[in-house]
Amino acid sequence: MQGEWTVELHEYACYDGVGLHQLITQRQVSAAEVEAAARSALHLADETVNGLAGPVFSPALEHAKNGPFSGVPFLIKDVPMAKGVPFSVGSASLQGIVAQHDTDLMTRFRAAGLVTLGVSIMSEMGLSFSTETIKHGPTRNPWNLQRGVGGSSGGAAALVAAGAVPIAHANDSAGSIRIPASCCGLVGLKPGRGRIPCGPDTGEPGFGMSYDFAVTRTLRDAAHLLDAIQGPGCGDKYSAPAPARPYVQELRGDPRPMRIAVTTQAWSGSDVEPEVAAITVEAAQMLEQAGHVVSTASPPVDWDAVLHTMRTEAVSNASSFLLAPRPPDPTKLEAVSRQILSEVAAYTAMDLIRGFTAQNQVTRSVGAFFTQYDALITPTLGQLPAPHGALQYNNPAHTLTTWLRTLFDYGPFTAVFNISGQPAISLPLGRSRSGLPIGVQIITRTGREDLLIQLAAHLEQTMPWADRRPPFFIGDKDALGLSRVEIAGSSSVLPNNNAPGCY
Repeated sequence: MQGEWTVELHEYACYDGVGLHQLITQRQVSAAEVEAAARSALHLADETVNGLAGPVFSPALEHAKNGPFSGVPFLIKDVPMAKGVPFSVGSASLQGIVAQHDTDLMTRFRAAGLVTLGVSIMSEMGLSFSTETIKHGPTRNPWNLQRGVGGSSGGAAALVAAGAVPIAHANDSAGSIRIPASCCGLVGLKPGRGRIPCGPDTGEPGFGMSYDFAVTRTLRDAAHLLDAIQGPGCGDKYSAPAPARPYVQELRGDPRPMRIAVTTQAWSGSDVEPEVAAITVEAAQMLEQAGHVVSTASPPVDWDAVLHTMRTEAVSNASSFLLAPRPPDPTKLEAVSRQILSEVAAYTAMDLIRGFTAQNQVTRSVGAFFTQYDALITPTLGQLPAPHGALQYNNPAHTLTTWLRTLFDYGPFTAVFNISGQPAISLPLGRSRSGLPIGVQIITRTGREDLLIQLAAHLEQTMPWADRRPPFFIGDKDALGLSRVEIAGSSSVLPNNNAPGCY
């Protein structure tokens, strides 16, 4: 990585996390040089995509020097994660709150050697599939700056897709890893319930329906990271069965024939964009050609029970606001957040019990389906990435119920598996005629992330995405020279250079 800074950034941005770590361990480049490149990349990318919640850390947070990702640049989401780091959960209403200790997961990120350089923007309260907050403004999609990046982990996805960092922390309460991954052409793995530690401050985030992991550009980064951080924490309420072998080995495995179901019909009854459905069917056909038994089938999902359960999960999301050391300023809350806090404050114990009953109903029906099938293939999103302003989280006309219906008309395929607990992944297997990414979701049986990675690895080979780059990508001179006028006003998609990847 010598020479002019544009060359350095191009070289830096085309490596995934595993590739960067290999360069460092082989002494082809130093960790300090990688960090310097990442700092420049974050500065340049953030000017265009608006993905950082604050200044880049100086210095980076403490991390191990001998971990499997030592020297690899990384971001955490705007939630309480790291001791001494302020967080706001995407809201202008929470000011000056600082995490008092590391989460168990942050301890593992540090032990893995990840170099945490900043905090990524998220949607307020984590309750939107767009990232367009009053506090920060819209986060822009590197594939088309007039389109959204999904939510709630939108800042993370935008900066990884733009090449600023190879990996960024994300969490998922209804699709908030997988949907930004789909919008931005990334790999978005939601581990199964009990796979990733959730302590010490909670026993079951989102009443067992919220999951932490990351967004990445490659499947191998996801597999290596899962190996590095998986396993229950001390005192965790749930624990997933230990893997039979490292997940990295599943990337090279020759999976036995599996029983795979595919559906493109949304349980909500909402329409699915034909281009999105077509890519999902193509992925299923690829697996069938590989010898798997593929059939059209779907779990029997009671959509009213899903909505009831998601209303209950909103209680957990709202708790960080209602239980904050200082109450949030209601005048600085977005309209749906304000409405949710009002409704949640009136919840009774019986309301929660009804929600838990609905959660159990969905979990049992989906679990029964997976006694007949090893995996299910669906779209990740029902639509292409939405234009900015499409979801309107700041619309005061919404109740919690009408907001959830709006949200799941756009993204109807992900929340079910937050409720039921199976591992799921979004893969960037297609692009629309207009050049926008299309994600396909794979779900496997409870505790079977190994099967998930096996299937994903096959699709990465047969429907590869490594040579795709968004129009705005660090190291692309045309992208870096993008004018502010284009950012503010143009609806056109920039030319795509399709530079080959280094991984």
